Amino acid sequence: MLILLLILPFIALAVIALYFVSLYNGLVSLKNSAQAAWHQIDVQLTRRADLIGNLVETVKGYAAHERRVFEEATAARASIGSVKTVGEAGRALSDLDSVLTRLLAVAENYPNLKADTNFLTLQKQLQEIENSLAQARQYYNEVVRRYNIACESFPANLFAATFGFLQRDYFEVAPAKVEPPKASFA
Repeated sequence: MLILLLILPFIALAVIALYFVSLYNGLVSLKNSAQAAWHQIDVQLTRRADLIGNLVETVKGYAAHERRVFEEATAARASIGSVKTVGEAGRALSDLDSVLTRLLAVAENYPNLKADTNFLTLQKQLQEIENSLAQARQYYNEVVRRYNIACESFPANLFAATFGFLQRDYFEVAPAKVEPPKASFA
């Protein structure tokens, strides 16, 4: 009985230590899942930017005088490659959405372009990427939600920040500021 009383505190400490190790490992797992989910979004954003480059070149062949839209599309596409944070990515994606809308509006003015096989293929690929990006964004936000809850929940919240488990931002895209197309009858 005396041996049991002497061993009991060590067993209790071992159980508590195992619990905190398990808690820490759970936070590590969620953090890595969030990073992996972000990389999937990054892959989709890169694919989208590359596709938009091809779309711009295709439309350029038909609408060479729409230079401003092409320049904006090129600049927006380049900004995707330089994002460092989730917030920057949301802003860059919003800008890219706005330019893409204007680019597709330009394409509407050219019936031959709308019938071009290359253009149609690019549009289909763009739609597929949009769907993949939406799914990746939804998955990322779900993983971040679980991670943030784990960081805020007791007792993990007592040491999460100390070990570098900080809250992550959700990937939100600001609503696009779409300018109405300008009609020119010149």
